Amino acid sequence: MKIPLSWLKDFIDLDGLSVEDIARKLTLAGLEVDEIKYVGLPMPVYQDGEKHEFKTSGIAWDKEKIVVAEIREVNPHPNADRLTLLDLFDGQQAQTVLTGAPNIFHLKGQGKLPKPIKVAYAKEGAALYDGHAEGLQLMTLKRAKIRGVDSYSMVCSEKELGIAEDHEGIILLDDDAPVGMPLADYMGDAVLDISILPNMARNANVIGVARELAALTGRELKKPAIKFKTSGDSIDKLVSIEITDPELNPRFVLGLIRDVEIKPSPYQIQRRLKLAGMRPINNIVDATNYAMLELGEPLHAFDYDVLKERAGNKNVRIITRTAKDGEKLITLDGVDRKLTSMNMLVCDESGPLSIAGVMGGAESEVYDASKEVLDAKGIELKAGATPQGKISIRGRSTTTILLEGAAWNFINIRRTAKQHNLPSEASFRFSRGVHPALAEQGVKRGLQLMAEWSGGNIAPGLVDEYPLKPKDSVVEVRPKDVKRLLGIELSAQEIVDLLERLEFKCKVRESEIGNRKSSKKTDSRLPTPDSQITVTAPPHRLDIGQGTIGLADVLEEVARSYGYDRIPETRMADALPPQIGNPVNEWEEHLRDLLVALGLQEVVTYRMTSVERESRVIAHNEYVRIANPIAPEKSILRRSLAASVLDALEKNIHLSESLSFFEIGPVFEPLKNDLPNEPRRLAVAMTGLRDAAAWDMKDSPALDFYDMKGRIELLLSGLGFTDISFASTDSVNYLHPGKAAQVQVNGQAVGAFGELHPLVREKYELGDAPVLVAEFDLEILRGIAPMYAIAPVPEFPPILEDIAVIVDESVAASRLEVLIRQTGGKNVTNVRLFDVYRGDQVGAGKKSLAYSLTYQAADKTMTDAEAAAIRNKIVKRLEQEVGAKLRS
Repeated sequence: MKIPLSWLKDFIDLDGLSVEDIARKLTLAGLEVDEIKYVGLPMPVYQDGEKHEFKTSGIAWDKEKIVVAEIREVNPHPNADRLTLLDLFDGQQAQTVLTGAPNIFHLKGQGKLPKPIKVAYAKEGAALYDGHAEGLQLMTLKRAKIRGVDSYSMVCSEKELGIAEDHEGIILLDDDAPVGMPLADYMGDAVLDISILPNMARNANVIGVARELAALTGRELKKPAIKFKTSGDSIDKLVSIEITDPELNPRFVLGLIRDVEIKPSPYQIQRRLKLAGMRPINNIVDATNYAMLELGEPLHAFDYDVLKERAGNKNVRIITRTAKDGEKLITLDGVDRKLTSMNMLVCDESGPLSIAGVMGGAESEVYDASKEVLDAKGIELKAGATPQGKISIRGRSTTTILLEGAAWNFINIRRTAKQHNLPSEASFRFSRGVHPALAEQGVKRGLQLMAEWSGGNIAPGLVDEYPLKPKDSVVEVRPKDVKRLLGIELSAQEIVDLLERLEFKCKVRESEIGNRKSSKKTDSRLPTPDSQITVTAPPHRLDIGQGTIGLADVLEEVARSYGYDRIPETRMADALPPQIGNPVNEWEEHLRDLLVALGLQEVVTYRMTSVERESRVIAHNEYVRIANPIAPEKSILRRSLAASVLDALEKNIHLSESLSFFEIGPVFEPLKNDLPNEPRRLAVAMTGLRDAAAWDMKDSPALDFYDMKGRIELLLSGLGFTDISFASTDSVNYLHPGKAAQVQVNGQAVGAFGELHPLVREKYELGDAPVLVAEFDLEILRGIAPMYAIAPVPEFPPILEDIAVIVDESVAASRLEVLIRQTGGKNVTNVRLFDVYRGDQVGAGKKSLAYSLTYQAADKTMTDAEAAAIRNKIVKRLEQEVGAKLRS
C-alpha cells in the first residue's frame, strides 16, 4: 500500500522524524517499507560508503526555481495555433510563459481571467522529468526560442513533477494555493510503499499506519472529526435493508445525501489519491475511495434515483443474498458476468446491483452527464449512454447518493474475487477481514467528504442492520508472561501503556497474594509478577484470539510497541517440552531410506487428478470430487498411487536410459455423507536398462520382473520381515497376466508387483523396455510386527548339496521350497532355487527344479550319512505331496 507522508501528518505530528526514521520504525514493527518515493521533498544525501537502507526513487523540487504561480490571462501565440502565451505572476514579477497545455486552451483570447488559475511554475534551470520522453528521464530547463518566441520557463504537468504519468495537461492547483510559495513547501511529499502482510490487514489504511507510528513514538493519534449537518426527510423513511445470511453479511449500513453536484475533487485530494495508486474519477467516487484509504472501510455509492425508479417510485428495499446459478450482472468494468450460488450480491427487489465487497454494477453507478462517454471503439455516444453502448434511463447527472458500508465474510469475498478475476481495492481489504464496527464510521466519513466537495445535503440518520456482532476478544496477561515469553521485565502499568497506544482496553487487577506482600507503597514501574491485566481487543481488530493463542497475539503487540530491536538476546529458560515421537512418520522415513538405498528416486505428485488420467490404469465408479477445481485436470482426488507414479515416469521417460521411481502417499476412498478414507500406499515403477552404458559393457539387459522382485525382497528384509513369500496372481487388472505376483508377509497379502499390462501400456508413451510396477498397502504392512532375529555365527562347517526334482508344470517352486524347509527342519539352513529346465528329457507338461541345500548343525559337525538321511526324507516328502521324482 502506498501512503503519502502528507496524509499521515493529518493524524500524527511527525516533526523531528526523517522519512527514513519513519520507514525504519514501521519496518521493525512488521510494516515492511519496500520503497520510498520522493515527490518534491529533499532526498537524503549519503556519504561515500554509506548504505541505502531502503530502495529510494523520486525527485526533489528546487525551492528557488519551482513555485506556486497564477495565470492571469491566456493569449494566443503569434506563430502557432496550438500554442498559447500565458500572462503569469510568480509572486515576484510577471512572466510570459509559452505552453501547449490543452486544459487551458479554451481560455485563449478571453482577456483577463475573472479568477486567476493557480499552477506549478518552474523557472529556468529547474530540474524536472521530461514530459515527452518514455519513462522518467531528468532534464534541466534551458532557454530556447520556439516559433519565434523566447521560452525560458514552464507551467508543469504531473509527470514533469513526478506525481503521476499524466502529461496531457498542466496541474490546476486549488484556489487557496499561496502564490510565490515554494511548491515543495506547499505540496512536497514522500510516499511509503508498505507491504501489507495478511496479519497486518487492519493497517491497510492511513489511520492504521498512523496508529502504529503513534504507538511506536509515543505521540498522540489525531482521528478525523466526523461532524456534519443534516436536513430533509430521514433515510429510514426511504430505504430498508434485508440481510438473508448474517454469516456472509454480518452488517450493512446505508446513508443518503441529496443535491450533490458531480465535479472534479479538489486537486490536493486528487494528488493524494494518485500518490496512493488510485485514479481520481469525480468528487463522489473520490470521496468513497478517500474514506476507504483513510479508514480501511470500502464504500460503494449508488444512484438513489435509479434505485427509486427500479422500485416503481416506492421505497427502496436493499437485499443481500447469494446469487442464483446463471444469474448475470454487468459490472462497472463493462463485463457481463455470469454468477454462481457462491457469490454474495447486493440487490433490490428488481435484481442484482453489485457483487458484494468486490465491484459495483454499471446500471446504478454514479453518473456524470457532462462528460463524453465513449464506447469500446472510442466512438462518442450521446448523453445518457452507458459504457456498454446501451441507452441509459438517465439523461442527467446523479444528484442523490445512497452510500453503502458493510461487512462481509472474508473467505466468501476471496473466493468470489478469484472466481471472477476481480482484484480490487475493496476485495483486497474485505478478503483479509474488515471489522463490522468500521462500516458506520466509513459511511459517516464518506457522507462528510461528499457534502464538503459537492455541496450536498445529508439526510438525517443511517439505516443500520447489524444481525451478527463479533465478540471482542478478552485476554488475561501477567507481567510474568511477558518476562517468560519475551525476555523483558515490564510492570503492569508499562504493559498497559504499550497496549493502550494501540487502543486496547486494559484493566489491572492485583492478586490477593500480591496485595498481602505489598505492605507499603511501591514504584508502579517495577515488575509485579502477580498482577493480572484484562485486555480487550479494540473494535478494528479481528486477529486477536482467545486463550493461549490470544495471549501470544497480545504479547506480540507488546513486543512490537516496545520495539523488537530493544529486546535483549537471552537464552531459553523454559523447560523443553517432552519429546514425543511420531511412529508412523518415523517408519515411513525408514522405508524411504531403504528405497533410496536400493537405487530408487522419490517423486511427490499432485493428489488432485482427473478421471481420464486415473482410468488409464484402473477405473473406479466413484471418486472424491473437488467442489471448486482450479483446473479440469485437477477435479478429483486420486484413488491409485500407481497412476500418479506412471504419470511421472511418462513425463521423464526421455531424460534417462533408466528410471526407478517411488512415491509414498495417501489415496482417497469416498464414503457416503462423510470424509473419505485416506489409506497410505507405496507405489514403485521401473523401466530402462539394468546397468548404465559404459566402455566395458556393450549391451546392458533391460530391467525385468526379477529386478523388481529382488528389490522387494531386500526392502522387506530391511523392514525386519523374514517370512516373505510370493504367489502368482491375475487379480491386479493393470499387471500382465503370468508376469505378476502377490507379495505376502507372514502369510498375509501386503501388495502386488509385475510387468505393466500391454493394454495399459498402450495408453502411455513409455518406450520399448518393460515397465515394472509395484503397489503396497502400508496400513497392512505397518501392522505386521517385524522379527529382528539374532543368530550366532556358526561354529561348525556346513555340507552343501544340490538336488533336482521333476514335477508337474503346475507345481509352484515356492511350494517345493516350503516342503523342503519343513521336512529338513533346523538342520537345513538355506534353500535356493538355482535352475529351471523344460525339455524332452523331463517329458511334456513337466519341469525340473534344481535346489542348492545347506545342511548345518549348531552343536556338531554333521556327517555325510546324516546329510543323506535328511535328503532322503525330503525327497520322499516331495514325492508324497506333489508327485516329485528325483532326477538322476
